[in-house]
Amino acid sequence: MNHDCQSAPLLVERVSKTYRQSAAEVHALRDVSLCVESGKFVAIMGASGSGKSTLLHLMSGLTRPTSGSIRIDGQDLASLSDRRLTHFRRQRIGIVFQAFNLIPSLTAYDNILFPLYAAGIKSIDDAAVCELADQLGLSDRLGQRPDALSGGEQQRVAIARSLITNPAILFADEPTGSLDSVTGESLCKLLRDLCDQQQRTMVIVTHEPSVAVWADEVVVLKDGMLVQRFATSGHEDAQSLAAHYQEIVRQPPLLVETGGTV
Repeated sequence: MNHDCQSAPLLVERVSKTYRQSAAEVHALRDVSLCVESGKFVAIMGASGSGKSTLLHLMSGLTRPTSGSIRIDGQDLASLSDRRLTHFRRQRIGIVFQAFNLIPSLTAYDNILFPLYAAGIKSIDDAAVCELADQLGLSDRLGQRPDALSGGEQQRVAIARSLITNPAILFADEPTGSLDSVTGESLCKLLRDLCDQQQRTMVIVTHEPSVAVWADEVVVLKDGMLVQRFATSGHEDAQSLAAHYQEIVRQPPLLVETGGTV
């Protein structure tokens, strides 16, 4: 194992996930290993049914693997009870969903603070909230409810909500899927800036090369297996990355070590 992986924010070791449908077993993931080092921005790509959403749900503690282990910030998720896992997830894992998942009756301000309310934290640092809102371009929208916000603004509120606890890692599931192309590109730039300026560790799931190109590295899943990972630095635009991705998925699977960044 790469030495840096021992202290990495995310370490996935030989994880498999099997579901039962009637009398048949469905292997959603097969022996996946992955390390993401601190301050890195990683995109997970794969066709529908490749296992990328299943992997995201496992890494973010929303479901448990059939076998293997997942460590977030050094904590083995499998060792936690459901109650302790929920508490750990609220404190150390940030999650952004395609559908935003904002509470319609709450203002943007209260949506951002909801993880703190859920954790029973009553002392709110308003200066920190305002600073985060300013970084995300939401300073003048905090008093608005979701139905008064654009799609891009709602997604930025969702990102602020995921960052309010200063998590060890931020996961995002198709974060631009509900946005138009211009707003989506703006969101990608925002995520890239957060990674660069705050050294945020991020893992996003996407099927869009135009999103993946903003990451440091791309991890490719196929038929539940991790078939390759490559740095985006060798690809000057989304078209180049898309061509390389298509070349990979046409090839037979290769063994990929846990490793760090390529």
